[in-house]
Amino acid sequence: MDAYKAILSKLDVRQFDSKKVPAEVKLRVLEAARASGTGNNKQEWRFLLVQEKEMLKRLAEDSTSGGWVAGANFAVIVLSDPTLGFHLIDAGRAVQNMELAGWDQGVISGIYTGVKDEKMRKDFTIPAGLKPVAVVGFGYPVKRILGKKNRMPLPELASIDKYGNKFDPKKLS
Repeated sequence: MDAYKAILSKLDVRQFDSKKVPAEVKLRVLEAARASGTGNNKQEWRFLLVQEKEMLKRLAEDSTSGGWVAGANFAVIVLSDPTLGFHLIDAGRAVQNMELAGWDQGVISGIYTGVKDEKMRKDFTIPAGLKPVAVVGFGYPVKRILGKKNRMPLPELASIDKYGNKFDPKKLS
């Protein structure tokens, strides 16, 4: 899939089919995370792959907003070093890469950031110096995904100069 098309078409979905995602697709998702850029090339993030149904259920219990992850085929807990000012943008870049790598293979995903920190730390043996900042659940869709992203038009989101003039694609040089 063309990268631009993937960006424009990727939807967050949180209802998964029971079909198993092949190991090579999981590996692609993790490799995409590893290939993400980081501030000062620190590569401070770490990734915990969760695949067992019982652990996915526990992951759902360890969240404040991600109960749906229990139905995923697998999930990735993204950990980062909170002492670095750029750790959240680094984690976000890794999440976006993982989601697009999965989407390219027909795998849907959803993300949540609401975690019960101490419970998740205990259940998944998370090192003290790292913080669980996001969880991404992956799997195949329950049904064929149709539709269009509900996004505001570009002129409502971008201005063309420091004076706040509305963006007009015809004025691009």
